[in-house]
Amino acid sequence: MNIINRAASILLLLVFFLAFFQDSVHGRPLLLSMSRPKPDAAALFARWLVSQSSWGVLNTIASDMGGAPFGSLILKYFLLCRNVVSFSDGLPDKGRGIPYFYLTTLDPTARNALKDQRSSFTISEYAIGTCGKKDPENPSCAKITLVGMLKVVTGDPKETSFAQTALFTKHPEMEGWPKSHDFQIYKLEIEEIFMINWFGGPKPLTVDQYLQAKMDSHTVIA
Repeated sequence: MNIINRAASILLLLVFFLAFFQDSVHGRPLLLSMSRPKPDAAALFARWLVSQSSWGVLNTIASDMGGAPFGSLILKYFLLCRNVVSFSDGLPDKGRGIPYFYLTTLDPTARNALKDQRSSFTISEYAIGTCGKKDPENPSCAKITLVGMLKVVTGDPKETSFAQTALFTKHPEMEGWPKSHDFQIYKLEIEEIFMINWFGGPKPLTVDQYLQAKMDSHTVIA
C-alpha cells in the first residue's frame, strides 16, 4: 500500500474513533492559542494544527504481529488505542513543527519503533475544539498525517533540552512519571505530509514548505 493510501486509512481510523466518542470528547484549547489560518495557506495551517494539538494517534509497524499496523489492530479490538499519545512540537505557540514524544518500551509503540522506525502520526482538529458542531469526518474539520521515522533523541544536548522543556511545559504530569519505566524522548523525522482541511482532497504540501512556515504574525492571546 503506498503512502497516500496508508495515510487515508489512518485518517479514517482516527475519524471513526473520534466519531464514536464525539458525545464525550471535548477539545482542550491552550491558554495561548493562535488564530486559525485560512485553509488555502496549507503550510501555515498544518503548523498551526500541530502547534495547537496536544495528542494524536501514533502508528508503528508491529513486526511481531505479522507486519500489521499496530494502530489498526488495537482499534479493531474495542478501540483500546494504547498508541494514543501526548506530544509537543515546542513551547505553546512557538513550535518548530517536529513532534516529540515521551515513551517507554513498556508500551508496544516504543518497542515497535526500536525494531522498525517507520511510523505515522495523525491529528484531528476536532480534538482541539475548533470545529464547532461539524462532524470529525467533515473535510473542513482538518486532519493531518505526518509520515516518517520515529527515533530516540540522543547525542544533541540542545535538542534534548528543547524537547524535554516542550513536553513538560505542555504536559506537566510527564515530569513525575516513574523513572523506573525508563521513559525516553522520541521524535518523528517527517518525510511525507497528508492533510485535508477543506473540500477537494488533500492539500499539496512538502516537508520543506511545512517546516519553513512562519507563524509569529498570527500569534494572539486567546
